[in-house]
Amino acid sequence: MHTTPLALHMTDGLLNAPTALLFGAIALAGIGFSLVKARATLDDRTAPMAGLVAAFVFAAQMINFPVLPGVSGHLLGGALVAILVGPWVGTLCVSIVLVVQSLLFADGGLTMLGANITNMALLGTAASYLVAVALRPLARRNRSGLLVTAFLAGTINTVMASVGFLLEYWIGGAAGFSVAQAVLPMLGIHLLIGIGEGIITALTVGAVAAGRPDLIRLLRATPSSGRPTARGDTESASGTVEGRS
Repeated sequence: MHTTPLALHMTDGLLNAPTALLFGAIALAGIGFSLVKARATLDDRTAPMAGLVAAFVFAAQMINFPVLPGVSGHLLGGALVAILVGPWVGTLCVSIVLVVQSLLFADGGLTMLGANITNMALLGTAASYLVAVALRPLARRNRSGLLVTAFLAGTINTVMASVGFLLEYWIGGAAGFSVAQAVLPMLGIHLLIGIGEGIITALTVGAVAAGRPDLIRLLRATPSSGRPTARGDTESASGTVEGRS
């Protein structure tokens, strides 16, 4: 959303300096932790997939879809990357996209980069992955279950990112409007955008599942460890999604 001061891509001056520095530190810590965890989860399928997913999210974020008169939204991608490549690699993918957008396209202020990464790469991705993991048995059951899981995770991704925006503005907002004024429009608009995100996420995950379900990390991870299962388990889970609708 780019047409109101309540855009998720925060612009310079929206938060005061101490708050911007605080969430910059949180973003750096989150990226550092994700780097460490990603090294343990990358495999021969996840590594090339991560590059493709990051490129797709970058391109998709350039395309806006209307949600209300004068208001538009675009894919954030946190749920999509978490489902396809896992939360740690997914966090890095979204973070890279946000950095490039801020540096090259001024989409989000440089001083707000930490806050934007916290909201969209950390909070959004984490919340959507938790939803996806909770619904993993449904996702593994059949194709319809996978689509429902992806849709709900995508919707939660956007809503949670907007909650992060409100929290940050409550801590150190400097734009001249109150959190009370922002809550209803922010959550309401981003619920609608989240529905669009959920649809795009479901369609994309469904397309991958139709051709290469073994590339969907959510289906390859065990509920307890979050690590890839053995090859036989992977093929079994993939067959389940392909075999029933």
